[in-house]
Amino acid sequence: MDIALRIAQVIVPVFFIVALGFAYARRVRPDMTSFNRIVLDLLSPLLVYTALAGKEFRLQDHGPLLLAGAVLILASGAAAWAVSRATNVHPRSLVPVVMFNNCGNMGLPLALLAFGPAQFGAAVALFSISNLIHFSLGARITSAHARTRDLLLSPLMVSAALGFASAATGLRPPDMLMTGMKLMGEAMLPLMLFALGVRLTTLKPEDLPRGMLGAAARPLIGLLLAVPLAWALDLGPGAKAQLILFGALPPAVMQFLLAERYGQEPERVAAMILLGNALAIVFVPIGLAIALPGG
Repeated sequence: MDIALRIAQVIVPVFFIVALGFAYARRVRPDMTSFNRIVLDLLSPLLVYTALAGKEFRLQDHGPLLLAGAVLILASGAAAWAVSRATNVHPRSLVPVVMFNNCGNMGLPLALLAFGPAQFGAAVALFSISNLIHFSLGARITSAHARTRDLLLSPLMVSAALGFASAATGLRPPDMLMTGMKLMGEAMLPLMLFALGVRLTTLKPEDLPRGMLGAAARPLIGLLLAVPLAWALDLGPGAKAQLILFGALPPAVMQFLLAERYGQEPERVAAMILLGNALAIVFVPIGLAIALPGG
């Protein structure tokens, strides 16, 4: 009963904000273009930098978790490629959807609520390594014409590089500036959940069969790989829990933007991502039940 209450304490606030975004968008139909650009170009980079550059984040403590996250992403891609061959779904559509999860606008708030501020830097580290692989290898998988250089020079990737550099060297802005940057960055967490709720209003009944494969494969493959991987790499309890939650997350919303940019079946990819995020209400509690102490 205690574990059920703990899971509810984690997921209810997250899905409450998603539901608010969904209800608001059904009534108002907001234009999210400028909103999303501010989140991606300003708030997300500030959140990533301040979490990685914070004095409480010790890069050497998270090396095994970063390795585990990278292995999980790559192994998920290999499994997804086999699934795409067996189901005749184009691998450039399915593989990135399964490889890359929604570790930003859903994963970060969940990790903060589940594991507390002391472990939040580990979740941001996983978010950063996921974005590094997504904007390099992931973009290439989506399209052979992807310009990796442009993606790697995005504000989010630059902030991650600077954050890891600060963590390694101890050089960071004065505390007064860091406090302001942290306040701005933390505003991203509820805003991205709200934006996810807005996106879910575009999910249509006809998208269900088209999107079910990728929507279910992402968390199922992630969990099937994360649990044995956490034990095989002998991760500590905190890192093990972070990796299992990471494996249970739904597909990354960012992948739809890449699919749309390169014309790689964007409607099918959108259906997988939106349905996958809707199904998070099933798979996230399963991941938390495994990850949380007593689960």
